[in-house]
Amino acid sequence: MKFFAEIEIMPKKGLLDPQGKAVTHSMASIGLPQVSEVRVGKFITLELEAADEAAAHNAAETACKKLLANLIMESYHIRVKAL
Repeated sequence: MKFFAEIEIMPKKGLLDPQGKAVTHSMASIGLPQVSEVRVGKFITLELEAADEAAAHNAAETACKKLLANLIMESYHIRVKAL
């Protein structure tokens, strides 16, 4: 079966996010001073073949742990759905 995985990778809470800090400071200059605490991460999509949803989730999890996320500094969340 074909599955579609959506993966959100974000800096862990409490760690410095220089990109997010830069965007936060720039918000006032574009007329949005009410915006605060921006965090910048990655959004990755995968199409994969798997026997079932659990197997597809496990494959996406392996990709995150071994390649896509830096587990020391980032956390991730995976959503899987059948195509």
